[in-house]
Amino acid sequence: MTDTTTEQNEKKDGQFADLLKNFPAQTPKTGDVAKGRVISVDSGAVRIDLGGIAIGIVRGKELFAESDQYTNLKVGDEVEATVLEDENEAGEVELSFRSAGNQRVWDRMNQMMRDAVTVPSKVLSANKGGLMMQVDAVAGFLPVSQLNPDHYPRVPGGDKNRILEQLKLLIGKELQVKIIGAMQEEDKLILSEKAVWEDEQKAVLDAYKIGDVIEGDVSALTSFGGFVRFGEGLEGLIHISEIVWQRIDHPRDVLKVGDHVKAQIIDLNKSKIYLSMKRLVEDPWKTVKEKYSVGQLVEGEVHKIEPFGLMVKLDEDIHGLAHISELSDAPMRSVDDLKEKFTAGQKYQFEIVNIEPAEHRLGLKVPGVKGRMRKPSAEPTAEQPATETAEKPATDAPQAEATPEEAEKETATAE
Repeated sequence: MTDTTTEQNEKKDGQFADLLKNFPAQTPKTGDVAKGRVISVDSGAVRIDLGGIAIGIVRGKELFAESDQYTNLKVGDEVEATVLEDENEAGEVELSFRSAGNQRVWDRMNQMMRDAVTVPSKVLSANKGGLMMQVDAVAGFLPVSQLNPDHYPRVPGGDKNRILEQLKLLIGKELQVKIIGAMQEEDKLILSEKAVWEDEQKAVLDAYKIGDVIEGDVSALTSFGGFVRFGEGLEGLIHISEIVWQRIDHPRDVLKVGDHVKAQIIDLNKSKIYLSMKRLVEDPWKTVKEKYSVGQLVEGEVHKIEPFGLMVKLDEDIHGLAHISELSDAPMRSVDDLKEKFTAGQKYQFEIVNIEPAEHRLGLKVPGVKGRMRKPSAEPTAEQPATETAEKPATDAPQAEATPEEAEKETATAE
């Protein structure tokens, strides 16, 4: 054998060794997603040429993918399938369209979430927490707090059954949503209709700034405030503490649905708009000392009887607090004790014992009662007594709603 022949044989041996070395890495293993070309479509089975390495077969329930991509296969089509078994009894690779389809669907879900794209989604069913939706081949959940204002259920008292009734009206409808959570391992897809609405409002909100005065109509009332619709489909929240300077128990004490009001924008947080009516009116407490003075005897109407004392209306603007210890030298320990001597809606004579304009406080007592050593800074305000401090404006509310915690407690308790 010549040296040339020997060299040629060694070269061929080396090429064959390289081929053998690389071959196992190309052989699909259980769990891999393999690509190939359809070579036959028989009843109940599809055979696939896996790049000349092996023949794969998809049969039975594994033929049915989550999408309709493989419903009309023909010879020559390129496909992907997940390897279930390296080699079956016939020496073929067992494959599944179903598993591969599921992975592709979740890959699409994650990509759509990253791209923040808007996708159509059909409402399948409703429960008290939100809506079950269909996106592509995946079932998703849209919480109540992620509905846009037009679909957000506003139910008096937050009755869960009535909320569910309103949500059921959306079954069968197609909503435009964004994916805000895609957790394949937990098979959870979280959707938001509100996110789409917020994007649409951004351009409209650019026309407004803090301090602007708007006009609109009261669209709903809740225990924590009132909603006002204005401009091009915008809605803002007037927190209960921003409606009037006086203390009120509920927004309905001053407002009703349909009222046309003026309000000032006091905060813009993404699509959330916070308004104030009272800031368009001069604070009456700035001039309170021009009308009243410590030691002055006044006539006031008992507005409300509380465990800690009486809320007293001196005039339309100024309300005061007569603490329970300032109403009698004899011990008074309960609301029942107070109701034996005082009646809501009736007028009585009181003496002013302190005035604190900056804190909106005015303390009263029954004339002649010795009362107690007073520490004004420790007094409940006439506008926000100790046991009923008004809720603060929300900072993370759905469109101009309450905080997520408030929303959970009284989901759309509008009246």
